[in-house]
Amino acid sequence: MPSSDAAKPVVILQASPHPVSRIFTPEALHALHERYTVVDLEGAGPGSAGEVLDRALPEAFAVVGQPDLPAERLARAPKLRAVLNIEGNFYPNVDYQACFDRGIHVLGCGPAYAQAVAEHALGLALDLARGISREDRAFREGRENYVASGNADAVLLRNADVGFLGFGNLGRALRTVLTGFAPTIRVYDPWLPAAVLREHGVLPTGLAETVARSTFLFVLATVTEESRHLLDAELLATVPQGARLVLVSRAPVVDYDALLAGVAAGRFLAGIDVWPEEPVPADHSVRALEGTVLSAHRAGGIPAAFLSIGDMVLDDLDLIARGLPPVRMQAAARELVGRYRNRPVTG
Repeated sequence: MPSSDAAKPVVILQASPHPVSRIFTPEALHALHERYTVVDLEGAGPGSAGEVLDRALPEAFAVVGQPDLPAERLARAPKLRAVLNIEGNFYPNVDYQACFDRGIHVLGCGPAYAQAVAEHALGLALDLARGISREDRAFREGRENYVASGNADAVLLRNADVGFLGFGNLGRALRTVLTGFAPTIRVYDPWLPAAVLREHGVLPTGLAETVARSTFLFVLATVTEESRHLLDAELLATVPQGARLVLVSRAPVVDYDALLAGVAAGRFLAGIDVWPEEPVPADHSVRALEGTVLSAHRAGGIPAAFLSIGDMVLDDLDLIARGLPPVRMQAAARELVGRYRNRPVTG
């Protein structure tokens, strides 16, 4: 590894799948190099990234990114204090238990995306409520409907019955975004006590009730073995006629065949940002399916969200280096991190 200033803690950096410039502003990147000896796995020293990583681990203070860190690699990093995930998903390529046993902070950048996803989810909901993109297409094709004739299925978000499946970072940000619409928000989240949900001004409800009573249903849950196809064909059959379903979290939470069948049957409309296969095949039937608003996994990945990650990393590294707990990134829960079943996001 490159020679280091003994006064500077060593930080191993693997920004992929992002370029470093997407995550760090020039100012933040300058500060990172000024305060730490940075070993960039994608550009530092001879050999493969794995070889560079192995050479740097004995002196490493922190790993920024998510290279493979099995127990045997972690054992070669006696000074390691933190693993800071900047991709957004906790993969099973890190021995999280070993990290927790040694008091190594495991941090994620999920909060950076929450506001962007919440605003995108609101946009999808409003489009579905008022047929905005549908009527735009009609207008461009000379099929526009004026005044009431274009609003036969329009509904208001204000005072609507809204359901959330999941109330983590995304749900909390979306609740704030929706405040001005004064909806009744029912939430199903088996990881949170009812008292916590009530403190956030939402109604804790069971899964079946949340789905069956929602004019707007937002799917915000992460994916675990327990939540895979949480919204299955049986539950989708209970979505109210004319409801609007917005999916912005993880594709495996929903049975897509049943979801698209419900839209095709005219039972409800759907705004979809995440997909079981990305990119979606060019000949997929959803591309011609009326009653949908389609989005190519764009909800969270905006410049403002990406660049906030670098600032979060820098702030928390500085706190940890001073012997203080990190406060900006999300601390991984020992009981949950091994249960996630997310997959890499590209682009």
